[in-house]
Amino acid sequence: MTTSDRARGVQLVRAGAGTSWWVVGDTYTFKATGEDTKQRFTLFEASIPPQAGPPPHVHQVEDEAYYLLEGELEVLDHDRWLTVRRGDFVHIPPGTRHAFRNPGSTPSRMLVFLSPAGFENFFFEVGQPARPGEQAPPLGSEELERTVAAAPTYGMELHLPDGA
Repeated sequence: MTTSDRARGVQLVRAGAGTSWWVVGDTYTFKATGEDTKQRFTLFEASIPPQAGPPPHVHQVEDEAYYLLEGELEVLDHDRWLTVRRGDFVHIPPGTRHAFRNPGSTPSRMLVFLSPAGFENFFFEVGQPARPGEQAPPLGSEELERTVAAAPTYGMELHLPDGA
């Protein structure tokens, strides 16, 4: 990554640094990708505006974990919603139907860990580079079409509501 410093093999990504992408109305700032970690994991910071978040989905390969830094989220676990608050940690094993949404009136922020790496390429394929200082546009029909088309390539099954 061009936004990090390397010293004797240690990768340091400074606060506010990383490549940011808009996906499904959220902003994802990548701190480490598979390229950085020999494909072991991906780590990014997610900023979720009020009432935003991805549709329910299942990853067939990746373990996913969240650590909530600010705000509140509701996290779907199969068919029940869990309230997650600042400082809470969530682990989602492969094969689990899940989603998250911000029920509040202010943005939520969390760290997202995916292992193994590789799923970050889905974000790069369906999203768009974020413009500094701007909020992500809401999920539109073109992005939804790209998401539906790309999902199987990345071992993801989407659970969209009827009519979406």
